[in-house]
Amino acid sequence: MARIAALSYYPVKGCAGVSTNGATLTPAGLAHDRSFMVTGVDGVFRSQRRDPRLAVISPDIGADGGRLVLRCPGTSPLAIDVDVSGARRDVDLFGDPFKGIDQGDEAAGWLSEILGTPSRLMRVPPEHDRVTDGRTPGTSGYADSCAVHILSVATLDLLNERTARRGGAPLPMDRFRPNIVVDGWDEPHTEDRVRHLALGEAELGYAKPAIRCAVTMVDQDTGAKAGPEPLRTLAGYRRAAQGGVAFGAKFAVLRPGKLSVGDEVVVGSWGEPEL
Repeated sequence: MARIAALSYYPVKGCAGVSTNGATLTPAGLAHDRSFMVTGVDGVFRSQRRDPRLAVISPDIGADGGRLVLRCPGTSPLAIDVDVSGARRDVDLFGDPFKGIDQGDEAAGWLSEILGTPSRLMRVPPEHDRVTDGRTPGTSGYADSCAVHILSVATLDLLNERTARRGGAPLPMDRFRPNIVVDGWDEPHTEDRVRHLALGEAELGYAKPAIRCAVTMVDQDTGAKAGPEPLRTLAGYRRAAQGGVAFGAKFAVLRPGKLSVGDEVVVGSWGEPEL
């Protein structure tokens, strides 16, 4: 029987995740997931691809989303009251234009010092109406694409087995920053074949494979680049037709609801992998 083994959300895009035993799944993903992002002064988003030190910034957000605390080793924490009504500013996410609410100069100064480059903190506005792509359309905050990223324990186990054959060390699940980790699927990459999923009170629809980037080569504990794994090994067996390598799958939310670690994961329909 497949079950939810772990739940994580990422309040600030690119920063450390928050592990939880229970969460509310909203139409845009787990509550507070990617509801903030760090940008340059030009509004272009920052990610671990170019700013790996984002990984060592740990966000903590209140249940109502009204208070955000950012922590980083060696630095005093920053606490702010979240602004959801300020002026909207243009932001750029992979070349797509969106709006953000700037969270002020104190947050900007704190982040600029940590990252060593001028930065601003933006919050997704309440009227954000992004439409995500894939087989099942949906919405999300400032995630790369779809609302929910699922990865199974069996999928990671296979990668680590193949990496070990090349003399590499096993990688932890957090290298891939999933929202939902599923245990109990015997076959690796079962998530590629799922088309409809019921778990807890919620339902998900398959959108597309998760195409991996250089973020997977960043040590999430230290914020240091630590390649060439996993991309070297993945390139040997997980190349995707659209380019890059696929590992995990992205889903859109069909029915919001509460999720808990231990909830059964029930597949309603299957399809062929889209690689």
